[in-house]
Amino acid sequence: MDVNNWVDDFFNLMDEEKMTEKQKKILLASIEVFAEKGYAASSTSEIAKKAGVAEGTIFRHYKTKKDLLMSIVAPVMAKLIAPLLIKDFQKVFKQNFQSYEEFVRALLLNRLTFIKEHLSVVKILLQEIPFHPELRQHFSETVMEQVVSRIESVIIPFQEKGEIIDLPPKSIIRFTASSIIGLLFGKFILFPESEWDEVQAIEETIQMILHGVEKK
Repeated sequence: MDVNNWVDDFFNLMDEEKMTEKQKKILLASIEVFAEKGYAASSTSEIAKKAGVAEGTIFRHYKTKKDLLMSIVAPVMAKLIAPLLIKDFQKVFKQNFQSYEEFVRALLLNRLTFIKEHLSVVKILLQEIPFHPELRQHFSETVMEQVVSRIESVIIPFQEKGEIIDLPPKSIIRFTASSIIGLLFGKFILFPESEWDEVQAIEETIQMILHGVEKK
């Protein structure tokens, strides 16, 4: 069982919703199964077995498997993951960076640490957000709108100094975020069993963000 730091916070969050012990067991089992297999490949019978309840018990609480997914992701994203994400981002934004490279390195290390500490729920988000429009909208409203404006405030001064190219800040954010998410998605979703040199992978990603693939 994955016993990350967020589990106690998760149950405290669920207590606010007046959940029964069986519901808590179902939700925790769902997190483990969804994180391991993905939503599409998971079955309610497997979740029920892991939770130690009858499959019919799940459907008494949740009409469909999609309802079960949304019962996990929506409240946890809104009340737990989003505040943690934003709070963690603040650690980066409070620093004084001498270059965009310093900022990208701090941002990447910050996200890497966050994912390691909240791996199960983050894996569900990474796996399912691309396929569920309501999750994308929820993530955009609770996290991205706040974070993007803060990153823009970091980028613009470096553009004014002529240190990074004169593209719209949102375009630079998109390129930077795509590279960082690609690294993290590969590490934790696509190739979780592969050995990797973390320091080297981080440095290669930073250099790709800064210089692309063009040979100077």
